[in-house]
Amino acid sequence: MPAERPSEFLAPPGPRVFAHRGLSIEAPENTLLAFVKALAAGATHLETDVHVSLDGVAVLSHDPDLARVAGSSARVDQLTMAELRRITLWAGQSFVSLAEALDAFPEARFNIDVKTPGAVEPTARAVRQAGATARVLITSFSEPRRRDVVGLLPGVATSASPPVLARALLAARLGLTGTARRVLRGFAAVQVPERYGRLRVVTPRFIRVMHAVDVEVHVWTVNDPAEMRRLLDLGVDGIVTDRCDLAVAVIAGRI
Repeated sequence: MPAERPSEFLAPPGPRVFAHRGLSIEAPENTLLAFVKALAAGATHLETDVHVSLDGVAVLSHDPDLARVAGSSARVDQLTMAELRRITLWAGQSFVSLAEALDAFPEARFNIDVKTPGAVEPTARAVRQAGATARVLITSFSEPRRRDVVGLLPGVATSASPPVLARALLAARLGLTGTARRVLRGFAAVQVPERYGRLRVVTPRFIRVMHAVDVEVHVWTVNDPAEMRRLLDLGVDGIVTDRCDLAVAVIAGRI
């Protein structure tokens, strides 16, 4: 197994473009072709999601089932990885394992959202076997799930789950930098929508406090170039987008 390096996920300095499930204009989401398209467009990071197959393989899929992407009622965890690979999506693509994606793009940085408890150990195993701990970030909407994966990958970058983020957001709104620092100890980033319902998350104060505690702010999912420019003007560090091609052009136009 390759020797691990200190985390390089947030190097060099941003702003960063996170290709949300790859670039799926001409390829199905979360496929090798979608990632090829994203990297060719200039994305700095690949955002993806992990479920687990019936035989315990970490597989890239946003949804727990195949209904939206393949028109099937089957669940990802009801099929083996071999069976998933035989499912034809479009553009000649099919489902791919996390291990295959890490191997196919050995220099790419992956932002990995672990979607289910069963994917915890398979995700960590795939990352370890690829020697990829330094170039991935682990996140999850479940704090126990996020914590479990991070515990299996010492030194891996991670972003705050919603329960942690809620405490950090409250601290930021109150201007309690010291509290925010304690809440976010060990985190590399917060990855947030601009709003949760009527609550505005991304404000100048929020960004200022996050930067004061050495945590980056990545905003999802932003597809409009004007919105990208406005958020970058506010000082966000990364844009999570379905249109990484547009985001790359926006950033290039600011240099």
